[in-house]
Amino acid sequence: MPTATNRGVDLYYDVAGDGETVAFVNDVGYGAWLWGWQHAALAGPHETLTWDLRGTGRSDAPAGPYDVRTLAADLEAVLKDHAVRDVHLVGAGLGGMVALEYGRRYGRAETLTLFGTAASGVDVADDALDSLFAPRDDPDGLRSSLENAFAADVEAHPEVVEDVVSWRADEDADSNGWESQAAAMRGFDASDWLYEVTQPAQVFHGVDDAVVPASAGERLAEDLPRGEYRAVEGGHLCFIEEAAAVNDALVGFLDEQTAD
Repeated sequence: MPTATNRGVDLYYDVAGDGETVAFVNDVGYGAWLWGWQHAALAGPHETLTWDLRGTGRSDAPAGPYDVRTLAADLEAVLKDHAVRDVHLVGAGLGGMVALEYGRRYGRAETLTLFGTAASGVDVADDALDSLFAPRDDPDGLRSSLENAFAADVEAHPEVVEDVVSWRADEDADSNGWESQAAAMRGFDASDWLYEVTQPAQVFHGVDDAVVPASAGERLAEDLPRGEYRAVEGGHLCFIEEAAAVNDALVGFLDEQTAD
């Protein structure tokens, strides 16, 4: 079980495949299950790295609140521990904010792929964000808390929902970890320094995202020097709802960048 350490906090990570490294950064409270659909598409031609943010899963859960700068330092500790020289970052929500901060502060990031990400926590819909949490030992709560994560009717996809509920019960953050991470998302503000993030950046956003409105994603792409906006059918977790289309676009983007 590989672990990295940042200032006494142990951080669990896992790797698979070969090639250039693609590191995934989770959204608030979610475990690495979040990237199962993208992981399957990328592992093999790329090395994939998933990790548990502090407060989640097998990583330590120090008292919060957390901030995005600390989470970016955690990511640097993980990549350094695994001796990654160059990395392509894929983040969602809070994870997208961490990717932006990392791209600004550290020299390993080659590209950024961001889902449901805003440049500032003021753009996050507080009630919708709060609705994403449920205790891991409450299956009914875990099911109902998916309603604002997806645009589709979750009741129409019972098999997928049951899988997600099972994974969340095993891997997600508890209430303290979730609240500490949510504080990081709400407190983030990159509006004054986005011009410093010069990596090629694909900004995917669900057109019906209830947590971070699509308009915030559009502004983010406009303000990034090399940002490109891609509207996706679906909600906050559009990369699960529209996995096939998203994976095709993501693989194409990475192929273009690695070819260069």
